[in-house]
Amino acid sequence: MNSNNKIFELAASFVRQTNRHVFLTGKAGTGKTTFLKYIQQHCGKKMAVVAPTGVAAINAGGVTIHSFFQLPLGTFIFNYRPDWGESESQIFNKNQLLGKLRLQQDKRILLKELELLVIDEVSMVRADVLDAIDTVLRSVRRCQHLPFGGVQVLFIGDLFQLPPVVRQQEQFLLNQVYKSPFFFDAMVIGDCDLVYVELKKIYRQHDDVFINILNNIRNCNVQQEDMELLHRHYKPNFNSSPSDELITLTSHNYQADTINKQELEKLSSKTFLIEAEIEKDFPENAYPAEKTLRLKEGAQIMFIRNDKNEIRRYYNGKIGTVERISQDGKEIFVRFKDEPELLTLEKETWKNIRYKYNPEDDDINEETLGTFTQYPIRLAWAVTIHKSQGLTFDKAIVDAGRSFAPGQVYVALSRLRSLEGLILRSRIGYDAIKTDARVLDFSKNEMNDGLLEQLLLQSQKKFLVDSLLQVFNMEKVDDYINTHIQNTRFNALPEGTEAEQFINQLASTIFSLQETAQKFQTQLQRHLQQNYEEVQQFHDRVKAAATWFDKNINELLIQPLQEHLSRMRVKQRTKQYVKATTALLHTIKYQNARIKQAAVVTEAWANHADWQQLMDGITIMNAPKIPADDSLAIKGDDITSTSTKGMTKHISFEMFQEGKSIETIAAERGLTMGTIVGHLLDWVEKGEIDIHVFVKEEKLPVILEVIQQNIEATSSQIKSLLGEDYSYPEIKATLSYWRFLVSKKTGNVQNERSGNQP
Repeated sequence: MNSNNKIFELAASFVRQTNRHVFLTGKAGTGKTTFLKYIQQHCGKKMAVVAPTGVAAINAGGVTIHSFFQLPLGTFIFNYRPDWGESESQIFNKNQLLGKLRLQQDKRILLKELELLVIDEVSMVRADVLDAIDTVLRSVRRCQHLPFGGVQVLFIGDLFQLPPVVRQQEQFLLNQVYKSPFFFDAMVIGDCDLVYVELKKIYRQHDDVFINILNNIRNCNVQQEDMELLHRHYKPNFNSSPSDELITLTSHNYQADTINKQELEKLSSKTFLIEAEIEKDFPENAYPAEKTLRLKEGAQIMFIRNDKNEIRRYYNGKIGTVERISQDGKEIFVRFKDEPELLTLEKETWKNIRYKYNPEDDDINEETLGTFTQYPIRLAWAVTIHKSQGLTFDKAIVDAGRSFAPGQVYVALSRLRSLEGLILRSRIGYDAIKTDARVLDFSKNEMNDGLLEQLLLQSQKKFLVDSLLQVFNMEKVDDYINTHIQNTRFNALPEGTEAEQFINQLASTIFSLQETAQKFQTQLQRHLQQNYEEVQQFHDRVKAAATWFDKNINELLIQPLQEHLSRMRVKQRTKQYVKATTALLHTIKYQNARIKQAAVVTEAWANHADWQQLMDGITIMNAPKIPADDSLAIKGDDITSTSTKGMTKHISFEMFQEGKSIETIAAERGLTMGTIVGHLLDWVEKGEIDIHVFVKEEKLPVILEVIQQNIEATSSQIKSLLGEDYSYPEIKATLSYWRFLVSKKTGNVQNERSGNQP
């Protein structure tokens, strides 16, 4: 495993298997966007993705920070004291923020259920905005003692690129409260104990000289030889031809707009105006492409999205030329340099979403509010450095001499694959290469691989314990029934008094169970504080409690609710009541399933399952499958009949039997390939998976011979005997296969002795 893959997996494990707040960073082109997409696809936590701007949010597949938290525009100062009569100020404190917060019930439930908040492009998020987010979450979740109200936060971004925007009138006030406007100087970050993880491997550049120059610019450590190498590409009077397909990166919008307009006007072909198709709600400030796209045959364009088709003809930032446009403007053909075939352009659709909690599957789902459909291109004779973030160019003219923000020169140069593709229109002075000293200081918090691995194990242990304790918290069910009572007009129901009496009695029973659960939580905490190593005793207590709760929840809550619903469903004017009560029943069943799964996890823990298997069990516990037959009761000792270890291995085996590769299984299950291999070796030992899946035919007899000659040797000792040409997975697989051969031979001997041939 290369270093970047290892860091990638460590970071993913921190997000998926701990409650730690994580800052995931990396130089341009190291895979931060890939990491975000991986977490969106493979993390089982209830999550939402937010970003500081509309376009960044759309590109990240999320929503803006201000819309998600309904933050007012302006400056947030927690304890700001307004002057007398200062009512229309753009400065607001905690009381003003919470006083103006108008969250609908759905949004409050969403924020209470949220487990993971991802903030993309965090380099542009100001410290006061982050403190405002923290204030809202602590208040809504009624959890004042924990940062972000107990929600885990994943911050993604590169602080060496574009910084937060601070207007002149805000600068003085922010300077009085914050060390800097960067997110890491927010008050809440001081309470977070942030895990700093940096992706190292650069996928965009492969030229070591160019990578070294970029690193020196990034770290504000530019040498004279770096500047000399850069300025070898200084060509102020360079004139490109259309066949060069060069793009100019500028520091200001007006420069890029002027160049694109001038170049388009030079073309004598017909102008086509192509309007975007906008459906329902899609805010103008979030348009990901031009609302009105002006095109001509011969226009140089750039793609602003990756090709999703199986044959990837284009990528975000690829340059092309409009070869032909049909008379009605409905067909556009694009030519790429050195590619013989034209591309028939197809429109793309972007979604404006909002997040909504769905009690049916206890998850946070996306709801589409509106769509924006347009060709995924823009005119590309020029683009601003700001808008070039995330893009990749083979060649570009860089006009960054008038850069005004720290990080702009780095962003511009790092878009290029190599130094050979660089053409400087203006010289770059030392004063234009700016890196904020506070960013350099914060970057020292990065941890090495060894420390990250140690911290991960500690954090996984804490996550395991916290998750098990949280299972015995019925506050969510208690909140749900109280909200149900408040929202139900019992007098409008047929036999409303009966329904009201039933629900009130149910609420009283739930409250009593919640009190018992709280007492049990306290007992568990005390046991862990005094006897952390006594896992078997801990499991015995959890198993006994799970059996007790299962019996009482079924007899006192689930069965009476099911009977009540069967009576109410046949009555008129009960549709909304039945729907809300059914949701309550589902929540109770979900809670019960989690409690039962807790006993499965503690059994696996007591049986010394490895941490990956325990984390798999916690994932199942936090998102259990509810049986479709409405029957959740499990009698007696059956509660722990299926171990987490056996369950997760069987899932991997079934997927393998379906023809899926080890890599695919690992990706779909969100596990490492090593873990999946470990799962499948059980079936090698049973003779149900061919050993040659893991070991080449010519290697197998060599490894077997060493094993047979050194029966007591460990896999490490066998590895040292075999040398570097043989890997640990190959050796472990062969050991499993050898055990299969031994058991098969032993079985045959026994059959022969008894006269029973197989």
